[in-house]
Parts: sequence; structure tokens; C-alpha cells
Amino acid sequence: MDFKDYIEKYRNMIYEKICEYVPIGDEPGASNIMRDYIDRQGSYRRPGLVMLTGQMFGASIDRLILPAAAEQLSEDWILLQDDTEDDSELRRGKPAAQKLYGWIHAFNASNIGHIAMWRMLKDYAKLAGLDNGSRMFEKFYDMLLYTVKGQHIENEFIHYTKNLGKASQELYMRIVDSKTCYYTVYGPMQIGAIAAEQPDRVLSILKEIGTPVGMAFQIIDDVLDMTADEKKFGKKRYGDLYEGKVTLIMLDTYKKATPAEREEIDRIYAKKRAEKSSEEINFLIGLVEKYGSIDYAKHVAFEYGQKATEALTKHEKDLPDNEYKHVLLSALEELYVRDK
Repeated sequence: MDFKDYIEKYRNMIYEKICEYVPIGDEPGASNIMRDYIDRQGSYRRPGLVMLTGQMFGASIDRLILPAAAEQLSEDWILLQDDTEDDSELRRGKPAAQKLYGWIHAFNASNIGHIAMWRMLKDYAKLAGLDNGSRMFEKFYDMLLYTVKGQHIENEFIHYTKNLGKASQELYMRIVDSKTCYYTVYGPMQIGAIAAEQPDRVLSILKEIGTPVGMAFQIIDDVLDMTADEKKFGKKRYGDLYEGKVTLIMLDTYKKATPAEREEIDRIYAKKRAEKSSEEINFLIGLVEKYGSIDYAKHVAFEYGQKATEALTKHEKDLPDNEYKHVLLSALEELYVRDK
């Protein structure tokens, strides 16, 4: 069984648990908008890592289902906010929420998911006991707080700085560390380990393994934004260029560009998403292709993948030798060897 098969085994169980906490309302409103994103369902990678890591360390399904559902619900409500902030076109193959309901209703609806997530964690504490429940709460708090801070840094660049000459690879890595490494990879793994009552030493090991995986995952995500089929990817192609995001691809292109090309990049990046023409986006794409920046990003992603493999080898003896460990290895590889 690989990670995708593992996710499908528990997907419906996680989804049904989320629906218990966010039921469909009798009248149109915030709950139903929140359920729109919930019902679309994403990859379920994050709750899959919660369940998988927890089972690897011996936790029962009953102990894991609530934190896994809370992890997935956090993704659903955060995406409602992200899509509204970025004015995204598509989410999971359908029009983004603010396109369907208006940005005020979409952003407000995200609060339904946010509130329900914390209620899940309260109910988890009733099940697991005060000590473990408090530890789980603090992990969610720390993970989401760091993620929000990373989102602030990204928003600051997209909406105010708007100039790649004032960005850096360090800035990019800081954003990725919070929004992808922690939130997408080692945070969910740590949550599963906490449910299995593992010590902080184990959480540190999972962070060491998950950080390079997260870096590789995000860089490949940036590559897919430029190259993937929209139907597979579930998002509009070239969304990062339209939104004016900092990516390793554009940082490399900007570094290699001529002064005149940099000036044109700056002019385009200074515009809001709706103001950018297809011709301007095609100009950026042409520069990316001219300077081989996609291949450069793939190379960096591969290097981080190698670091992840090294970390796994280093800590293999610290992980229980069971069937879940082998699924975890495929799970981590799947995060950066993917086409959607």
C-alpha cells in the first residue's frame, strides 16, 4: 500500500467527522459556503500524515480521527481566506469561493471552519485527557501562528513591496518554512506523534525529516504552477505570476535578467492581479524559459529531496519498524515527486 491508497482508506472517515462539526444549514449562509470547500475535498495529504505517523507510533484510529479532521478543516478554512486575499480564480477545479459568493461572505464563512476546528480539539482533550489534550492544542496553536506570520510576510510582498529586487532567497525560504514545511509536512507528523504520546525528542526528529521535504514540496508546487495541466492541478496556471508571488523560479530569472528586463519585470509585478495582461504574463514566461529557471528550481527541489532521504536514513532506527513506516517513506517521496 502506498500513501495515496492509505489516504483513500481513511478519506471518508475524516470527511464525515468534519461534516459532523460543520453541518449543512437549513438556509443559505456561512455554514454552507464553508461546506462548499469542505465538500470539494483536497488531497488530504495533511490528515493522511497525521493518521499515518500516529499509527506508526501505535496510536489507535479513535485517538487519531479528531486531530486528523481538525488538520484538514484548518486547510479548508485557511484556503477560503487565501483565495479571497489573492483573488484566486480556481480552487480544486472549481471557481474560488469569492467568485461565487463575494469576498465578504467567503471570508466570513472561513470563521465557521476556524471555530469548529478549535471545538474538535476541545473534544479531543475530553477523549485523550487534559495533559495530552493541552499538548495537542499547543501544537496546533504554534503551527497555525507560525503559518499566519508567514502569510503576513507573503502578503506584505504581494500587496505592498511588489518588487523582486527587494526580495531574496532567504525571504522565500522563510515563507516556505512556515506555510509548507511546518504546516504541510512536519506539523501534521508531529500531531500524529503527539496523539501517540511520543516525547519531544521524537517531534524534533520529525522536524529534521520534514523540513527538507517541505522545501522540495513547495518548490515543485511552484514548478507545477508554471507547467501542470489545470484540470490535474486544480488551480489556474501561472497563478503565482498573476498574484505576484515570490518564487525560486522568478528570483532566479530576475537574477539572470538584463537591466532592461528587470525594469519590465518590476513594472509588471507592481500591478494588481486584475491589471496584468496575458501579454505581460507571456513576457514573464518567456524570460523564465530563456534563463532555464524551471530546471534550476527542479534541481534545488531534488537537492532538498536528497537531504530528506539523508535525514530518514539517519533517523531510521528511531522510527518503529512496521508497515506504516514503509508507507511513510513513500508518503514523503510523493510530496515532492508529483504532477498535481
